[in-house]
Amino acid sequence: MILGNICTRRCGFCSVPQGMPEGLDPDEPRHVAEMAQRMELRYVVITSVNRDELPDGGSSHFAQTVGEVRRLLPQARVEVLTPDFLGDEQAVARVLDAGPDVFNHNMETVSRLYRRVRPQAIYERSLRALTFAKQYRPDVLTKSGLMVGLGETEAEVRRLLGDLRDSNTDVATIGQYLQPTRKRLPVEKFVRPEVFETYREYGESIGFRAVFSGPLVRSSYMADKVEESAAATA
Repeated sequence: MILGNICTRRCGFCSVPQGMPEGLDPDEPRHVAEMAQRMELRYVVITSVNRDELPDGGSSHFAQTVGEVRRLLPQARVEVLTPDFLGDEQAVARVLDAGPDVFNHNMETVSRLYRRVRPQAIYERSLRALTFAKQYRPDVLTKSGLMVGLGETEAEVRRLLGDLRDSNTDVATIGQYLQPTRKRLPVEKFVRPEVFETYREYGESIGFRAVFSGPLVRSSYMADKVEESAAATA
């Protein structure tokens, strides 16, 4: 995770500290790449907090980090899991220009629950980020994740999956929401494994190249295997 450990947003599901971050560490992209090199990683996922106070939302920092990883680990696959950059398409393009293999932006939940779960995000804006990413770089795999158990209906999950396909998103991940601290949103429901299976089947039926759906699935769950599975269906 880059861009520090303080997030400018107040999402109801997340335990990352919230507030006004300090300045960026200019050496962070290099340090991340050096760490990945020492660990001999074959697949690197780069994500971040939201930095809405920055003019570019932190997109230049993302691009620099991807570039440093590419320089030190040229054979590694690179996935970015980005914020929505407040809808700034130039910021999305800046990250894509750095050459990631996978562009991931999580929808997190269904449209009806955004005000409670992601109060500073906009459902349509997140969809537009994914749409633009695919239009700008059709060769880059696009991906999004959502949590269930926050009070959504099965019909709403299917509608969200349909919206992602309408945005030409290639891969979806679906997992059970788990309350990280007592101050975060409570779990409304523990979804049965067979329901996760029906979501996977539905997602595949409407054209996703891969759907990973299960209680323990997370956005970066077996990210290398997800990417390989999607690539195999190209």
